[in-house]
Amino acid sequence: MIKQKPLQIFSKDVDMGIDVVKSPVKLTILEMLRSNDMEFDEIVKNTGKSKSTISVHLKSLREDGIISYRLGESDSRRKIFYLNSKYLGSVDVSKKNEIEETRAEYLIENIVENDGDFTVLLFHTLRSMLIQEGINIDPVLHSTGIRMGQSLYNKLYDDDLEVFIGNISEFWETKGLGKLSFKLGQIIKITAADCFECELLPKTGKPACYLDTGIFQALFSEFFGLPVRVIEIQCCTMGDENCVFEVEPFKPKEI
Repeated sequence: MIKQKPLQIFSKDVDMGIDVVKSPVKLTILEMLRSNDMEFDEIVKNTGKSKSTISVHLKSLREDGIISYRLGESDSRRKIFYLNSKYLGSVDVSKKNEIEETRAEYLIENIVENDGDFTVLLFHTLRSMLIQEGINIDPVLHSTGIRMGQSLYNKLYDDDLEVFIGNISEFWETKGLGKLSFKLGQIIKITAADCFECELLPKTGKPACYLDTGIFQALFSEFFGLPVRVIEIQCCTMGDENCVFEVEPFKPKEI
């Protein structure tokens, strides 16, 4: 039995309309374009569909404002397609099983009896319910984290890197977000203990701290004055004791 692909959700930049994409062929095209801009012939080759079929789907996606194209610099006959909308997340309609983290007994044991913060209860219950329903809002959380990091930067900034990360650590602990430790080098390693974002989430085998990742990305991009890539290599939802992030300068692909 072929597993049904999650429905992809996009927002239009022009009027903030929302598009939910269901077509399997369109989903395949959009999954490819989320990673790289692609020429028409590349899309045809990678989908295994006919040129006429791909043309119809590309035309439909363009009319919906989800994708667009530019002409090749060396050959104006070449069309290079790219995403023209913001990826918001996906919905996997096959996921309907109740998970432990949404049950009353779990919430009472982990929040109520331990005098937990109600806002933490709200955040984790909402996110666990979304996971249970197969709704993925990771891209929205990441974008939210970037916005938060940009807003926090001036408050935490110091031109001395060690003072700057000390300010971040103090802010994190003061606000009840967990405890951070930093290992400086060509790649900055951040370890988060008692992580507020994922500590009570179900074990999915995948990293879950997209809000934190976005905040760190914005803070260090601003500090260094260049894009950085932040990757979560360990997470409580992967069965790890702490969450660990790596911050490194963004290296664009060579052309």
